[in-house]
Amino acid sequence: MSKKKLVVFGAGDIAQIANYYFEIDSDYEVVAFTVDKEYLKSSTFEGKPLVAFDDIEKLYPSSEHEMFIATSYFKLNKVRAERYHEAKKKGYKLATYISSKCTYLSQFKCGDNCFIFEDNTIQPYVKLGNNITLWSGNHIGHHSVIEDHNFITSHVVVSGHCHIGPFCFLGVNATLHNNVIIAPETLVAAGAIIPFKTEEKDVWVPAKSAKLQGRKSDEIKI
Repeated sequence: MSKKKLVVFGAGDIAQIANYYFEIDSDYEVVAFTVDKEYLKSSTFEGKPLVAFDDIEKLYPSSEHEMFIATSYFKLNKVRAERYHEAKKKGYKLATYISSKCTYLSQFKCGDNCFIFEDNTIQPYVKLGNNITLWSGNHIGHHSVIEDHNFITSHVVVSGHCHIGPFCFLGVNATLHNNVIIAPETLVAAGAIIPFKTEEKDVWVPAKSAKLQGRKSDEIKI
C-alpha cells in the first residue's frame, strides 16, 4: 500500500522529530520541507528538498500532498496558528500524528495538525481540537476539552472535566485539579499546580518548595 505524501513546514528540531515519527509510525511519507522564504538557508533538510513556502503550491500541489505544521509554542502558539491557517488557505489538508504507543480511549476523533507523542493517555469523552501538541507522557482526564492551538509538554496531568482554552502552554509536570478552566493564553510553568479557574493571559509558577503540614495524614479527611 502506497503512503500518502506529506510536506512538513519547518526546519528545526520539531520538524526533524516530526519527520522521524511520520516515517516510522504512520501511513505518510515525508517528501519535502518548507519554510518562509527569509528562513531558507539551504536547499535540503534531513536529506529531502527544502523549499520556500511561497513556492510550495507549484512544487508540491495540495491535490497530491498533505501538510504538517511542525513549529513550536513560540508566541503562545500564535506563529504555528498563522501557518496553520495559511496552509489551509492554500488548499492543504493538514495531517495529524497519533503515536501507536498512545493510549487513546476517547470516542471523539481529535482535530487536524495534532502531534500526539508516545505514552499519552487520552481518557474517554475527551475532546481535542486542532493544532495541538501533546509531548510524551501526559494524562488527559475524562470529559476534558482542549481547544485549538495549544502546547502541552511532558508528564502534565489534566484531571477530569477540565477545559483548556486556545493559545495556552503547560510546562513539564504541571497539574490541573478536577473541573479547572484554563482561560485563553494562559502560561503554566513547569511544576505548577492549578486548583481553580485562571484568567486570560495569566502566568502561573510553582511555589518554591513543598511545605510540611502540622498534622499527620490520619488527621486529614480525604
